[in-house]
Amino acid sequence: MSTLLTIVAACLLSSCGTGIEVTEHVTDKDVDKAISQSDQKTRNINTAALQAYADSVPAWKAGIKRLWVADNQARLLFDGAGSGLASMPLAGHVLVYDGYDTGSIYDNRQTVNLKFVDSESGEQLVYRTGKTLAEFGSNFSIPMLIDLDMVDHVARQVAGRDFYIRTPIWYSRENEQMVNGRHFIKVHVDSVKPGNAVMPLRVLFTTMDTREQAMVWMNAYSSAMPGRDFTGLFDVNDPHLLYPTITDKNWELITLSRVVEGMTKEECRLALGSPKRINQNPDQSGMREYWYYDGGSYLYFVDGLLSQFRR
Repeated sequence: MSTLLTIVAACLLSSCGTGIEVTEHVTDKDVDKAISQSDQKTRNINTAALQAYADSVPAWKAGIKRLWVADNQARLLFDGAGSGLASMPLAGHVLVYDGYDTGSIYDNRQTVNLKFVDSESGEQLVYRTGKTLAEFGSNFSIPMLIDLDMVDHVARQVAGRDFYIRTPIWYSRENEQMVNGRHFIKVHVDSVKPGNAVMPLRVLFTTMDTREQAMVWMNAYSSAMPGRDFTGLFDVNDPHLLYPTITDKNWELITLSRVVEGMTKEECRLALGSPKRINQNPDQSGMREYWYYDGGSYLYFVDGLLSQFRR
């Protein structure tokens, strides 16, 4: 009976000579599991994550705490003493904390109103938090405003140091437009600046080999947007050291996000990132596998090696 079961199983895999392949769709869960296991190598290389920044409103000091305005729409958050607030451009301005007062709302809670002064216009602004003093946590933030103490905290840890960048998604320093970048190459972090309403940090860097200058957007907190914090964007040590079997030639292609026929699945994943979907097609000649990406791109593997692709 065991022999019969073996024959039946073999027949199912080979389609019993009918020429019809049995296609197994690999679920997103399967893809995520495989990727997680493979990515663990590069995660382990990052031995120096940023020290967390913690602050709270009760600790703010009037005249010292500064917030950078990332978007003109932030003016809609404030009550202003002057009539020109509605049309006043605020983006790029620094608001200086000027203390707080309390005011009651419908449930008679003593909620905090934060007071600021625009360092450029002198305009007085009030932000009504809706919180009591005891309700402020360490990660309190005002939408579209960036805590400059947090920016300085990150800059002290990474500016002036060398890292290996993990993402090829770079941006121009001049106009903030996306440019073609490389990943897994050594860069020098020049400075850390305030970011935008979505990503509070801009990390400006220079490549160590070609002296190209660019920047990436970064989040200060890993929980806010996984993969866009320090550990998702930078490595402390050379990732190539974790893949000693990958030749220098293929590693160079990987840094350029390029693939060529004959590459292994691991090399292709490092070059292009994780596929959105995988289909596996076993037949008499071996295992055939398709990786599908956005935009109609795909990779086709035969027995684990890249056979053809469309980019």
